[in-house]
Amino acid sequence: MAEFSIECLNTFLENQDRLFDEPVAETIEEAGAFLEDVMAEVVDSIDDVRDYLDQSGMDVDGMSDEEIEEAAEVFALPSGRYLIVEA
Repeated sequence: MAEFSIECLNTFLENQDRLFDEPVAETIEEAGAFLEDVMAEVVDSIDDVRDYLDQSGMDVDGMSDEEIEEAAEVFALPSGRYLIVEA
């Protein structure tokens, strides 16, 4: 759990309903374990998100930055970084 900041964990806990119909975590510890299990990534910029999604096979050509930020698996962090969670 050490690799995910409290900011990441809280953001995921508060917004996990964007990606899942039912909560997959209810505590900080559960959120950390879940994010580790699904190999979630934290990146520094929207360009990094675009690159990550492109490398994962998602067709991001022609998508605006706003459309990428609105993708269910992309969680904007208060610090300006992004958490990417692939379900």
